[in-house]
Amino acid sequence: MLDDATRKAATALLDLCKSRGLMVATAESCTGGLVAAALTDIAGSSSVVDRGFVTYSNAAKQAMVGVPKATIEKHGAVSRETAEAMAKGAVSKATADIAVSITGIAGPGGGSEAKPVGLVHFAAASHGGRVLHRERRYGDLGRAEVRRRAVLDALGLLSELATSATPRS
Repeated sequence: MLDDATRKAATALLDLCKSRGLMVATAESCTGGLVAAALTDIAGSSSVVDRGFVTYSNAAKQAMVGVPKATIEKHGAVSRETAEAMAKGAVSKATADIAVSITGIAGPGGGSEAKPVGLVHFAAASHGGRVLHRERRYGDLGRAEVRRRAVLDALGLLSELATSATPRS
């Protein structure tokens, strides 16, 4: 069951993508497929959603969406560079026009001083090469709340990209 805010954001994104003829893919780590689930919870989403990649492990990020091992080794799994590589990889591996990626530390453990619990990196990429990035530091709000907020921010970032993206020919 989606909360009202998530349902509203997902519906708005689906409507925008339908009107523009865009297909969407997701590459999710800390949200474990929740963005794809939010979109596909809504009837008619199959005309917009191509696929979702759950790339929870570093190996999955490399194998499924082509994140270079060197990127993860140099910057870490939770970084702008990895998020951008995930989004670009999702667009290239899917038949989507736009994709969003999410990688972060939802908690309760796993954080550090440099990368605390609640740190999440997002990227959205279009097949035309445009890439957007956002970093959020939600704080240690609890795993469920960090993930809920991350889903909303991912839907918002996709909507922002969708306003200027064009469908593949």
